[in-house]
Amino acid sequence: MAEIIQRDGTWTFDGDTVRIVPGGKAHPVRVALGEIAVPVRAVAGISFEPDRKGGRLRLRLRGGACPVLRAADGRLKDGADPYALTVERDRTGVAEYFVDEVRNALLIEQVPDGPVDRFLLPGPSLPVSGGGGDGTASFDGETVRLTWNWKAEESKTAGGPATLPLSRIAAVRWLPPIGLENGYLRFEPVEGPVSAPPKYDMYALDLWGMSKKEYTAVLVAAAVLMRLPRAGAALDAPATAPALAKAAEPAAAPPAGDHDVLLRRLRELGELHRAGVLTDDEFSTAKQAVLRSM
Repeated sequence: MAEIIQRDGTWTFDGDTVRIVPGGKAHPVRVALGEIAVPVRAVAGISFEPDRKGGRLRLRLRGGACPVLRAADGRLKDGADPYALTVERDRTGVAEYFVDEVRNALLIEQVPDGPVDRFLLPGPSLPVSGGGGDGTASFDGETVRLTWNWKAEESKTAGGPATLPLSRIAAVRWLPPIGLENGYLRFEPVEGPVSAPPKYDMYALDLWGMSKKEYTAVLVAAAVLMRLPRAGAALDAPATAPALAKAAEPAAAPPAGDHDVLLRRLRELGELHRAGVLTDDEFSTAKQAVLRSM
């Protein structure tokens, strides 16, 4: 068991699953997501990025594995990224050990680092809400509801809260505020996208970036995205609740006494080493991990 406990959160790894628990003062996006269990087959890599204050532990997921990352499309700040952990200076050695343990598991399991064809994590729990700016978005699994605050345009408040059944949503897009430019959370109806700016669009929140909580709009986008009939080019079929639950389960590890499986892994590691895929150090580390299991 590898474990690192920091004020920013706690990460543990048992050989099959990286379990991430945010700290009490973590970014609102991470707090709202709560504990995340990442199966090793969803991991593309892990790294520790040192700096003068300590560094940052970063878990890299395979493309399409996490609905939150898919909805964010690379626009999450480090503080909001659930797969990044700030490491204090006196814990850098623990962070490096954690990296080694996860990398060993990836080598032994031969997990590819390419994209997947379905979500491997369940995403935000329902019901979910988030946003800011001129209103709040909520989603219960069937209907999106947008409620407006006193800062919304009259064209929005005059019509009252807007509701949009999932069956009428063709796409959802989230863009955080960048510099002086506002962001938005926008739901495109099946009839076609609205040409009006987000501040006038009844199916969009206009996000101003005045609070960290505005970033929680990405959680609503993720929850809707994973339930759309087509959640992007890599998802070719509807993601039903049972399928998502099954996909989120960690792959079963072979019993410690199953020597045939472990011997086969040793042979495969040897072939990768001879082919030049693994360095001498990587091969030695992975081999020792298999031998310990035997």
